[in-house]
Amino acid sequence: MRLEAILQKKFGYLAFRPGQKEIIESVLAGRDTVAMLPTGTGKSLCYQLPGYMIEGQVIIISPLLSLMQDQAEQLMLNGEKKVIAFNSFLTRAEKKQALNQLNKYKFIFVSPEMLYFESVLSQLAKLSIALFVVDEAHCISQWGYDFRPDYLKLGEARKRIGNPLTLALTATATSEVKADIKKSLDIMDCSEIIYSVDRPNIALSVEKLDNFREKTDRLLELADSLEGPGIIYFSSKKMAEQTADLLRDKGAKRVMAYHGGMDQESRILVQQQYIHGQLDLICATSAFGMGINKDNIRYVIHFHMPLQIESYLQEIGRAGRDGNQSIAIMLYAPGDEQLPIQLAESELPDKAQIDWIEKWIKENPNAILNISQFEAQIKQLSGLTDVQWRIFNDFFERKSKSGLDYRRILQEMKGYYEGRIKFKRESIEEVYKWIHLKTCRREHILSHFNEKKSVSIHFCCDSCGLELKDFPKNTNSDNQEEPLYDWKSHLEFLLIPSE
Repeated sequence: MRLEAILQKKFGYLAFRPGQKEIIESVLAGRDTVAMLPTGTGKSLCYQLPGYMIEGQVIIISPLLSLMQDQAEQLMLNGEKKVIAFNSFLTRAEKKQALNQLNKYKFIFVSPEMLYFESVLSQLAKLSIALFVVDEAHCISQWGYDFRPDYLKLGEARKRIGNPLTLALTATATSEVKADIKKSLDIMDCSEIIYSVDRPNIALSVEKLDNFREKTDRLLELADSLEGPGIIYFSSKKMAEQTADLLRDKGAKRVMAYHGGMDQESRILVQQQYIHGQLDLICATSAFGMGINKDNIRYVIHFHMPLQIESYLQEIGRAGRDGNQSIAIMLYAPGDEQLPIQLAESELPDKAQIDWIEKWIKENPNAILNISQFEAQIKQLSGLTDVQWRIFNDFFERKSKSGLDYRRILQEMKGYYEGRIKFKRESIEEVYKWIHLKTCRREHILSHFNEKKSVSIHFCCDSCGLELKDFPKNTNSDNQEEPLYDWKSHLEFLLIPSE
């Protein structure tokens, strides 16, 4: 059967989007594949369709519960019952039941953290795995904008389950990141299918204000005037919440905050209400948006500077997935670059913390045998955050396996962190320069990925003459609320394992 016929029968589409067919053909030919498609261009189809054409299970490694939830849900809505999202949402009894019958599922979504439980890995090793999918594969690379230490172990996990055919998917990856992905997964001899990161239907604009108050006032104007739905990104959970409150005080009923500090039920509620049109605007941190299946987002505003061009591109890519004209606006005031620098530096343990840990290990030499057992003690006394601890623990354990003395490990750790901080500062500096560009903003972003602007775009960027008056205005004056979406029933449908 032709691929187009299967596409129409299983998914209801008449034609592939650019890049999808080439990736699917590569997978069906049995070639390990690294694929890069812009955000919102249908990467999930690239493993779902071939999954129906090859015998065995499809394992999908996904970094976020919301992303996993959304993709599993889409498969179920398309009529696929043999799918499970294996993550922390499942109760202990549900996990045990699912592990005992994994061979009954076709599509198995697994978080990287869950993958490293021996009980999970050993059960996966018993399956006939047709395809091993690493979604958001840029998380593997230390040079990627969303580096996750747990992703570094995926190559080892892949080996444990028999080195199955592998598809690594990402929306944004420089040449260094792509090299890291291939090396870490041990798929050096693979196909690379790389499409442009450009989204021509998203106009780019930067507005420079004099201070924080002016930025806030301008944000309120934009939220009131632009046709939604929209997303406003913040680097601060507190600012996301305060701005949502402020917007509601100004009369915007259909707006909520979303960030990683919220409990799971609250996050799911906000996410589902937004997807189903009960909210027009989300004030969010970067925790929101990855994998959200909402194609009519019309604008994305950044109140704070992103840390990298890659993360900026990923976040604005949540707009305009339906192909219609959308806009990305960044608000800047002098000194805004200080917050991303502080965030970058606070993500990693500093020299003083590492020196303290070295002193503590010297006094407790048996801790070297299993440093993770002392997590609570080390975090409490050194002041490591959860993120800092995960990065420290991963580095220490990986280096310990190579037989290095703990002093050498900690010395290497200092050098590694210095390199990471230098890289992050350079990335922030690049965003700063981009904000102050006088030339085409799109051309500069494309050059970051070794691309060139190949077509003329009418609504390109503010440097090319873009004006906000060209964009539709908000006409939803009554802001009537719709009946609440029954998200609990929806969640139960998603997470209870199917027979």
